[in-house]
Amino acid sequence: MLVLVTYDVKTTTAMGRRRLQKVAKICQNHGQRVQNSVFECIVDASQLASLKIKLTTVINQEEDSLRIYQLGNNYQNKVQHIGTKPALDLEAPLIF
Repeated sequence: MLVLVTYDVKTTTAMGRRRLQKVAKICQNHGQRVQNSVFECIVDASQLASLKIKLTTVINQEEDSLRIYQLGNNYQNKVQHIGTKPALDLEAPLIF
């Protein structure tokens, strides 16, 4: 299923900047960055549960915000892209 992970981490302190880096690294390990604090991730139910646990152990729930949108398996018609940065096919093979 496709999930959209968005976050806003308060970075006014050194600890906040470290949290931001950790959150971004976790998201990079599970999906593709589509905007600064937005990732599209193709995961199954157990991977999603693991992702949520990892993220909630890093963020400070008093200062930070984390939103996860589950778009499901038939997401192709639910996502529209307009503007720069071409849309990626997250399930296509990676070619370097």
